[in-house]
Amino acid sequence: IVEINMIRKRLSSVKGGRFAQLAAPARVLSVVLSDVLGDRLDSIASGPAHPDGSTVDEALRIVDKYGLKLRPGLVEALKVETPKELDNVSTVIAGSVTSLCSAAEKTASELGYKTLLLSTTISCEAREAGAFMASIAREIRASGRPVAPPCAVLLGGETIVRLKGKGKGGRNQEIALAAAMGIKGLKDVALLSIGSDGTDGPTDAAGGLVDGQTAENLKGLGMDPEDILAENDSYNGLNACGGLVITGPTGTNVNDLTLLLCR
Repeated sequence: IVEINMIRKRLSSVKGGRFAQLAAPARVLSVVLSDVLGDRLDSIASGPAHPDGSTVDEALRIVDKYGLKLRPGLVEALKVETPKELDNVSTVIAGSVTSLCSAAEKTASELGYKTLLLSTTISCEAREAGAFMASIAREIRASGRPVAPPCAVLLGGETIVRLKGKGKGGRNQEIALAAAMGIKGLKDVALLSIGSDGTDGPTDAAGGLVDGQTAENLKGLGMDPEDILAENDSYNGLNACGGLVITGPTGTNVNDLTLLLCR
């Protein structure tokens, strides 16, 4: 996506800081809803009101790297540099995965849970994130570390799914299903993983909710969680055991939240 944005900025009249450049000398107030990890202003919506950190040389290298066949006019457009300085812009980040995690942390604290926010920039494979959160749950149960129950452990960001099967699901559903295998048999442990836009992958679910009984419940239905993950069929697996979270579209997007609760 970073490489795509480098090209896209240069083929647009408003991206890559050009909107603010066109508006000058008028002042621009940029109110940003961030769906980019780390809140890089030159990447969010391709940065229409922020100086562009990429260069012409980088854009042309991307064209060569992928052997893109572009019309001469597009090649010439790529050679026009984007603004590197803008002095007429003020920026406010109105929402981000950081604010999402902070709100969840505040609510958990009000409900009596000790909280631990691990990261707001997780970006590994979804099933790895699920397995990692399950390992945290097992450690909490065994030793009370890194935080003693009752506790809420939070993780924000946006993971990926490498498609190998032909099933149906999304990254948050895969996190939940992978975690279900790792917390199998643990009492008073639950994990929720959701997309803030209410749509996880090509499904109508926002994500999944599992506990220490989920894996056994699936096996009782004749379904093996490992086989479900191998087929990337987390939607149907969670649906079978009542583990889908369906909110409907929320109208916003500030990445994803995973929440582990231990009582």
